[in-house]
Amino acid sequence: MAYKTLIYTVEDSIATITLNRPDCYNALNGQMVEELLEAVRTCREDRAVRVVVLMGTGRAFCAGGDVRELLDHSAAIAPHIKRLLISLHNVISCICGMSKPVIAGVGGVAAGAGMGLAMACDLVIAAQSARFTMAYTQLGLPPDAGSSYFLPRLVGLRRAMELTFTNRVLTSDEAREWGLINRVAPDTAFAAAVYAMAKELAAGPTLAMGRAKRLLGMSDHASLEAQMENEAKLIALSGQTADFCEGMRAFVEKRAPIFNLPPR
Repeated sequence: MAYKTLIYTVEDSIATITLNRPDCYNALNGQMVEELLEAVRTCREDRAVRVVVLMGTGRAFCAGGDVRELLDHSAAIAPHIKRLLISLHNVISCICGMSKPVIAGVGGVAAGAGMGLAMACDLVIAAQSARFTMAYTQLGLPPDAGSSYFLPRLVGLRRAMELTFTNRVLTSDEAREWGLINRVAPDTAFAAAVYAMAKELAAGPTLAMGRAKRLLGMSDHASLEAQMENEAKLIALSGQTADFCEGMRAFVEKRAPIFNLPPR
């Protein structure tokens, strides 16, 4: 697919999806959301892709929904928002259900649905200058993009309420302290930090990480007994893989394992 609002590349088993509307801070319009859905589905199905990186061009990761487009559809705003959110929420579901790691590289503002996109990813590395804000109630709207699901799980209910009601802007250091992101890198070393993490994960056991991701996603709604049964099933299944055999051999031989099977 020829993308007009994204840049899509694959190199060394790492797929990079770059939001590319810098003049409007990578705000999500209908076309970008549809292209983003196509891109994440491509990553999910491409066996050569072991890790996905989501970034933005210019001074923002993503400023949320395109307010100008919303104004253009003000006469029929409800059906327009519903159409947009069907695709955007499919993007979120695909990221969360993908059996390979997804890293958000936040190099600027992450606001509204942009913050939701970052939270949906498995890991988040932010530049020192990055900023995070929910922004929804400033426009008279409640959250979307899975934000009401992810935010209280990451920072706790009280802080989630504060961020949502006040639209407080978090610095990258505050976002890390609150558990919203994993790491902060200097602006000049930000991209290098993102790809160092991506390369580390790409060299790992993709199938095992995908199953670990699945287990962790189940953990908030399963009982202890059900979760342990889930663990038993997936670890037994993984014990039949070439990755497991390589990991065991490498452990005995006191060397680093070489995991090179494509994900399934």
